Amino acid sequence: EDAVVTWCVGHLVTMSYPEAYDPSYRRWSLETLPFLPREFKYQVIESVSKQFQIVSGLLNREDVDTIYICTDSGREGEYIYRLVDQMAQVGDKKRRRVWIDSQTEEEILRGIRDAKDWSAYDNLSASAYLRAKEDYLMGINFSRLLTLKYGNTISNYLRTDRTVLSVGRVMTCVLGMAVRREREIRSFVKTPFYRVLGTFLPPGQAEGGQAYAFEAEWRSTEGSRYFGTPFLYKDNGFKEKKHAPELIDFLSEDRPLTAAVAKIEKKKETKNPPLLYNLAELQNDCSKLFKISPDETLKIVQELYEKKLVTYPRTDARVLSTAVAKEIHRNIGGLKNYEVLGNFASEILEAGTYKGIAKTRYVNDK
Repeated sequence: EDAVVTWCVGHLVTMSYPEAYDPSYRRWSLETLPFLPREFKYQVIESVSKQFQIVSGLLNREDVDTIYICTDSGREGEYIYRLVDQMAQVGDKKRRRVWIDSQTEEEILRGIRDAKDWSAYDNLSASAYLRAKEDYLMGINFSRLLTLKYGNTISNYLRTDRTVLSVGRVMTCVLGMAVRREREIRSFVKTPFYRVLGTFLPPGQAEGGQAYAFEAEWRSTEGSRYFGTPFLYKDNGFKEKKHAPELIDFLSEDRPLTAAVAKIEKKKETKNPPLLYNLAELQNDCSKLFKISPDETLKIVQELYEKKLVTYPRTDARVLSTAVAKEIHRNIGGLKNYEVLGNFASEILEAGTYKGIAKTRYVNDK
């Protein structure tokens, strides 16, 4: 009765291309580089202009006196709204920033209740604008420069009509890392080396009785026969095969070959379980264990999230917030119906062991 809800569909506003400043910039030329405008221009993205008009109309309604900004809690979310506000030319109205880290009802209500004036996030906004300008200037200038310089050469090599070289603050760095790694892989040379292994039995145990046998590896240590020689590949192997049988023959001169245990060390370690999964860690493990792509992993975990079986997956964090921790019994309850985990989930719920999670290292609001 007293509130209106609307939404952006990602970005509604973007930075204008150079030709919006001057039609002569439409033609790519070295003479017009570098392109460094004193003031930046912005425009509504054509494909979502209808939604922008809806949002702009609601923001400027006379009966709306307070705007609650609920875009994602982060730099990009801040930028999305600030551009809309700027483009819609919203007048003198209260603007309050809702900052939440999960979609639980309790957290949403808390976010609205504790919302600060949007000016508290001006530094975050400035950072967002600066990041966008940096991306823009690097992309526009270097894409044009490198295309003009190398585009024809690449087109001739690929036998294409034309080639545009896309340069970006992030994409170019990542491409460089991928290329560097690929070069390492292509230039890698396999080096075979030869180890000497022995199977050891307690005194009096026959060869066939393997109950207490253990396998050991020969390593070169200071004072041993091959220490410091050029024959070694590492301290546990030889570059050439002929030296391995030589060592075996040398060790076998005095039969039976015996070994003395010089020292036994025992220690007890307490190892904490790993932190919770974030999306990247989950994608790594699913790739290793199940040979599925990162995209497939994201699709599956998103579906599990929508069915309330896991917490929010699209995050870098490896901990939960206090608000999510309070609702974790819902996720565990959903897992009761999954045969593989049902017994574990039931046991956790019945014993109430999840109730103390807020005091552990798995929950951190910072």
